Amino acid sequence: MKLNGQRRWAAAGVVVATAVATFGVALSAPPAGAAAGCRVDYTANNWGGGGFGGKVKITNLGDALSSWTLKFTFPGTQKVSQGWSANWSQSGANVTATSMSWNGTLGTGASAEIGFNGSYTGSDNVDPVSFTLNDTVCTGQQPPTTTTTTGDPGPGPGNRVDNPYVDAKMYVNPDWSAKAAAEPGGSRVANQPTGVWIDRIAAITGTVDSRGIAGHLDEAVRQAAGSPLTIQFVIYNLPGRDCSALASNGELKPTEIDRYKTEYIDPIAAIFARPAYRDLRIVTTVEIDSLPNLITNVSPRPTAVPQCDVMKANGNYITGVGYALAKLGAVPNVYNYLDIGHHGWIGWDDNFGPTAELLYQAANASGSTKANVHGFIANTANYGAVREPNFTINDSVDNKSVRESKWVDWNRYVDELSYAQAFRQRAVQAGFDAGVGMLIDTSRNGWGGAARPAGPGPRTSVDAYVNGGRLDRRIHLGNWCNQAGAGLGERPKTAPATGIDAYVWMKPPGESDGASKEIPNNEGKGADKMCDPAYTGNVRNGNNMSGALPDAPLSGKWFSAQFQELMRNAYPAL
Repeated sequence: MKLNGQRRWAAAGVVVATAVATFGVALSAPPAGAAAGCRVDYTANNWGGGGFGGKVKITNLGDALSSWTLKFTFPGTQKVSQGWSANWSQSGANVTATSMSWNGTLGTGASAEIGFNGSYTGSDNVDPVSFTLNDTVCTGQQPPTTTTTTGDPGPGPGNRVDNPYVDAKMYVNPDWSAKAAAEPGGSRVANQPTGVWIDRIAAITGTVDSRGIAGHLDEAVRQAAGSPLTIQFVIYNLPGRDCSALASNGELKPTEIDRYKTEYIDPIAAIFARPAYRDLRIVTTVEIDSLPNLITNVSPRPTAVPQCDVMKANGNYITGVGYALAKLGAVPNVYNYLDIGHHGWIGWDDNFGPTAELLYQAANASGSTKANVHGFIANTANYGAVREPNFTINDSVDNKSVRESKWVDWNRYVDELSYAQAFRQRAVQAGFDAGVGMLIDTSRNGWGGAARPAGPGPRTSVDAYVNGGRLDRRIHLGNWCNQAGAGLGERPKTAPATGIDAYVWMKPPGESDGASKEIPNNEGKGADKMCDPAYTGNVRNGNNMSGALPDAPLSGKWFSAQFQELMRNAYPAL
């Protein structure tokens, strides 16, 4: 019999009998000299009345697998009644689980998590003691390797450091660096580390203007020269991507979750897991904008967008993020950071807590667990100031709180640092580990130049006080596309404040946020009115002007005029 179905776990009072044993698993007919091995973690959750659930995690410690068959024998009366994430069958006491089309590929260090619901009689629910993979008995050993490394290997595979930016070099993307250096004055910042955006399937192997993932990782190994080095990637290609912003829509349609898994995440995870890259610290920013959209831009909110309602209904944002976390988190030297938008999006009371709860749900979806989340990142590709030094959320003018000002508009936070530090605490309250760290993207939030206030605004009214003193010179906090007047912000910096792992330039300065006019492309990117300087706005930006620079190219393409303005307005100044 073949058994597939939906998972069911007891909600409360679950007795957990855990057998976390290490069993080595060899591949069937491996190539000559190839190493083979894996670990199997089996957990049985009894919920009484003769029912239980089983979780099985297979971690591949040997050469890459293209498909797998797991077998084990129940020592008692257990029967599998339904299962998930594998094709399950049982003959007598013998159980077989074979891989699905989307999880058969397991690179070195990668894992697959599968599970089932079952029944037993009496107290006869003893854990199985032996597993085989591809008909080879597990040995309990990771195979030896002939890989030779030089220099300091850092913490080693499987032993992530608390902060991947500490005592590490930072990867400088040669593709971005060359564009920056070609600009007049660009050599002043061309050596800064920036994020590498994998915003479509083609970016995995490389495009006409950027090397592929393996090319970046090979270059990172060269730059490391035997020392710890951190390289940053943005994982950004969900089905129905960025449902509220046409400029950054992607190539995958809302229902194409299987393509996302097999053609996008699986190949990325397989490359990350290659032994040649085991000493790098690979930081991933996972799917910016997606989950926050499911909080703020869905019905019945006045800011609802039909495309976001679709993505909330089909669940593919949560499914996809969970799958990405599970596959990438199985690689021992990968550090996943989930995107949390920015204070001008999620900082209100009715957004803040629900976002933390939704992220926790996604972190435990599709076989993932919260352990696959190393931290969170705020302000990715946005413009919110790290600190607003000239006013605080606790200030008042004529008995009116700063929260009542038109700019703050009852938000609970006025800048990214206070928002990030508070969100970290709220995420822990939602269930995330207490050690999670935060990143803040400071690539375009410097707001220097002649328009930068020298001190607080006049106390003639709360609006004059806030508007006169705020560093962020946008027309509205909801404006996000190629903002006029912005400048380069704090240079990338490790552990700059309590709870903050690093300030980073995750968005490469000079790469456009999007175009206001239709530009033919095969990347799924459309025109967005928020990128048009003549646009008078919508409910999501308070019906204000967009504040965008004119004549911008497609998102991700080089925008020389913006880069020049960012350098002119940099703070600290160049």
